[in-house]
Amino acid sequence: MYQRHELGKEGEEYASKYLQSEGYKIIERNFSCKQGEIDIIAKEKQEYVFIEVKTRQNFHYGTPAQAVTKKKQKNIWNATKYYIYSHHLENKYIRFDVIEIYKSKNKLYLNHIKQIK
Repeated sequence: MYQRHELGKEGEEYASKYLQSEGYKIIERNFSCKQGEIDIIAKEKQEYVFIEVKTRQNFHYGTPAQAVTKKKQKNIWNATKYYIYSHHLENKYIRFDVIEIYKSKNKLYLNHIKQIK
């Protein structure tokens, strides 16, 4: 379990650096409320982006994006609604992204999937 947690933290750190290099402003990481958790909240131009980061070392259980199940999406949506309400962002543009991180032989590979549905 500890190894998976460390892998996840490494993936989130890598994703944050990538987003910043692409011009995103990181607003918050690991936002948590009773409705759920959001890994990264960022802003790209005038759009707020709610990002789920999934890191894997193999494909035994599918791709990282396949781990973002309907139940997980619902939890992210509920946490997002709370964040929007509590930060008065009701009239702002938002989108949901997934960042897949693959780790192989101590090298990280990133796939950014914009606007998941």
